[in-house]
Amino acid sequence: MGLLVAATFIAVAEIGGKRSAPGGTEADGRYEATVATLGEIVRTPVVWAISFVGVTVLVGGSILLGVGSFGLPEGLAGTLVTVAYLLVGLLLVGFVFLGAYFATRSRGLGNAHGVAAGTLATGAAFLVLVSAQLLVGVVG
Repeated sequence: MGLLVAATFIAVAEIGGKRSAPGGTEADGRYEATVATLGEIVRTPVVWAISFVGVTVLVGGSILLGVGSFGLPEGLAGTLVTVAYLLVGLLLVGFVFLGAYFATRSRGLGNAHGVAAGTLATGAAFLVLVSAQLLVGVVG
């Protein structure tokens, strides 16, 4: 089954020619302007620094409130720790998916190829996690 998935991915990657939609509409101009603006925002180091500090404070604060003795109800403390675990898991899944996506896109392939590669990498990481959990119990 794995060989079939790999062969399908390779075949799709080889076939993938660049296609361009017939353009010239005003919606395309707005789309391009929006993408350019968002691209400029994402390429700004200050945005990355603020995002990093925000995520760090959010995860660290929820862990600190969850395990510390701050007079919070016990159900809320456990929920805060669970939220922190979910945030870290979401970050890891995002890194795996987006890493594969952008690696595929940087090699000249299309969006669909990037999504396929990201999905395949995320699925493979999930299978490794499930296998490790069944063998040695790495999660909870």
